[in-house]
Amino acid sequence: MADLSQVPYEELVAETLRRLGEDPDREGLKKTPERVAKSMMWLTGGYRIDPMELLNKAIFTEKHESMVLVRDIEIYSMCEHHMLPFFGKAHIAYIPDGRIIGLSKLARLVDVFSRRLQVQERLTDQVADAMQCTLKPLGVGIVIECYHLCMMMRGVQKQNSRTVTSAVRGNFRDDQKTRDEFLGLVLGGSGHR
Repeated sequence: MADLSQVPYEELVAETLRRLGEDPDREGLKKTPERVAKSMMWLTGGYRIDPMELLNKAIFTEKHESMVLVRDIEIYSMCEHHMLPFFGKAHIAYIPDGRIIGLSKLARLVDVFSRRLQVQERLTDQVADAMQCTLKPLGVGIVIECYHLCMMMRGVQKQNSRTVTSAVRGNFRDDQKTRDEFLGLVLGGSGHR
């Protein structure tokens, strides 16, 4: 087998089009290899960002002892098994231990991990672990709800199925009241489907 590591990505896309029975030189497809290459660089941009560095830039000393929750953070990712999109929402909560983080960084953290080839289970754990490792809060809770096009467009073709994953660390794992408060805020909040 030839070494494809030096072949420009655009050429690989053109070859894929040929193998599908298309003509990559026809008018509607002439720029498709270039567009796909740019699109894939955008969709996998999370590989080129260090999540710990991102979080460390926005940590502030603050005495706050109650739960902080950011709900409904949009997620767009790609399933590593079929390279088809999955999309949905993340809900992230933590209980500070003398340090808080800029709220926008939570959404950016989700983007860093979702802009990679992923499985939802790993994505959920990666966000929780990055929060726990960097911010060192008393606890972290993450719930991610997504629709997977690999289940909707192909295979079982179940358009209304939604996958829900969670990860809990610290107080969210060890204290039933904290976990119940978190889940109540996530599942019982307005706008939840």
